[in-house]
Amino acid sequence: MLTKVGYVYLLMNRANSVIYTGVTSDLQKRIYEHKQGLTKGFTSKYNVDKLVYYETFDAIESAISREKQIKGGSRKDKLKLIESINPEFRDLYEEL
Repeated sequence: MLTKVGYVYLLMNRANSVIYTGVTSDLQKRIYEHKQGLTKGFTSKYNVDKLVYYETFDAIESAISREKQIKGGSRKDKLKLIESINPEFRDLYEEL
């Protein structure tokens, strides 16, 4: 059986005032959709399209579990997570 890889990602708006946590099996495609405003709802409403953090998993189920863990944490926890790999809050999309 082929297992699908998974990604957990955090997006921010340009002012770094809004944080969004998501999960996907195709990170590059998903971030592109956010950047183009193709995903209606929270991210398009608040212009949240800057990829500031992501983790890769061997199975989508693991990514979903991790997403729930991150979502359950505080804003401070999310900022610490981002700063651990991306202290400048750069957009990591170009590096994918």
